[in-house]
Amino acid sequence: MSTTTPNTDPDPDADADATSVTSPSGAAPDAVGTNRWYLSAAPILRALVHLCVPMAAAMIVGAVYNVMNAGFVGSLHDSSLLAAITFGTPLLGLVMAVGGVFGVGGGALISRLLGASEHDPGASGEIKRVSSFALWGAVITGAVLGGIGLLLLGPLVGLLGADAPAVPATSAYVGVMLAFVPVLAAAFCLEQIVRAEGAARQVMVGLIGSTVANVLFDVLFILVLNWGVGGAALAMGLSNLAVVIYFVVWLQRHSENVSLAPRWFTLSPAVLKPVFGVGVGELLQASFLIVTSLVLNNLAAAYGDSALAAMGVAVRIAQVPEFLVMGVTLGVLPLLAYAYGKGDRVRLGSAVRASALVVGGISLLFGVAVFAFREPVFSAFSSDSSVLAIGVTVLAAQLVAMIVNGFTGLLTSLFQATGRAVPAIAMSMAQGVLFIPIVLLGKLWFGLGGIIWALTVSEGLVFVIGIVLWLTSRRAIERGLTEGSPERAEEALEQAA
Repeated sequence: MSTTTPNTDPDPDADADATSVTSPSGAAPDAVGTNRWYLSAAPILRALVHLCVPMAAAMIVGAVYNVMNAGFVGSLHDSSLLAAITFGTPLLGLVMAVGGVFGVGGGALISRLLGASEHDPGASGEIKRVSSFALWGAVITGAVLGGIGLLLLGPLVGLLGADAPAVPATSAYVGVMLAFVPVLAAAFCLEQIVRAEGAARQVMVGLIGSTVANVLFDVLFILVLNWGVGGAALAMGLSNLAVVIYFVVWLQRHSENVSLAPRWFTLSPAVLKPVFGVGVGELLQASFLIVTSLVLNNLAAAYGDSALAAMGVAVRIAQVPEFLVMGVTLGVLPLLAYAYGKGDRVRLGSAVRASALVVGGISLLFGVAVFAFREPVFSAFSSDSSVLAIGVTVLAAQLVAMIVNGFTGLLTSLFQATGRAVPAIAMSMAQGVLFIPIVLLGKLWFGLGGIIWALTVSEGLVFVIGIVLWLTSRRAIERGLTEGSPERAEEALEQAA
């Protein structure tokens, strides 16, 4: 039986392995069930701090690493190497999507089941099946895709848009990345599973540790051994292998709900339908991102490697504030899913409103700061005046897009948390469908500037579509709330399945 201490905050260093239910008064548990308490009963602002700050910190460290990685590669003074990383970005997005199909879909379902288990203890028994299916599904799918990619490496590099000077470097980068696809997919999937239990601090530790390892490997492989972009891809693969080991060990030692054992693997429709219903949105989004990047790279290639190099560096600089916003939109998802599964309408609404205010504040504050110092920051990574001129324009477009992206991400998290597959899929498709005509018209009318700003315009339109979908989905979300009764809890569990 769990113990509670009235009017006492949870120990921040306590293990997050318990799943005890808080007392009716909402008091924090004493050294047990800390993460569960944050999902279930903690004040909204404290819950957001617990869930979002570690995620934001980890993502900021990751974004800073991306900038440092560009610096490592840029120190070799070869624009084709920076271009190779830009060409490989769409493929990395696909790998993350493979993990996202299983991890985001499985994680959202796990959080909803945890919430529903407050009224229906049987709901927690399904979590082992969901978690095992998510992990092994990601690994198997990653292995198949990685193997196919290696067999078709030459055509794949050409499809990514690499021109003749960039083909050798792009082949090296993509080839090593493909060998680690199962590891990369598993790492992203496990991150979502750990987050689903509210263990944001553990995710932060794993991601920051992986980033530190990545930097050390970069120094060894790029600066010492001079392996170029192949060394950068190898460093990424090995650091993600380390984070996979960390997450697996932590879950085995501390989680009472999750199991990664193959014996729990299932192809039951009750698991497949909700996981893929949410996860397919991640896959579609990544697929359209690949199409978007391919079109963008091929159109920009006509303006030379300087344009591609500028885009690669500018995107990495803009990721620092953008990832901070994403830390909020991703971090709040377990809280939204738990409140929905529990049937806590008030808590769900409060979490959405508070998250929106935080996203808006961060977007404006950090977006303005980065934009104000854009030239000195960018010049630290390239002394080429042509790269600098193009990069500053790309950075401005990225920062404008970030403001609407934050709210778009929050809406997507809400749809995923409540199991609204159709709106999530619609938003994922909208960006890809809108981008193609917008970028083609942009190039026709405004040249390179039209290409650069096309993505910003399309993302603004996606945000408008998201608002419309939210307004049309409000009644369905309200009907799915359990309102705290066991009967409605069973109904919500059936909807989730």
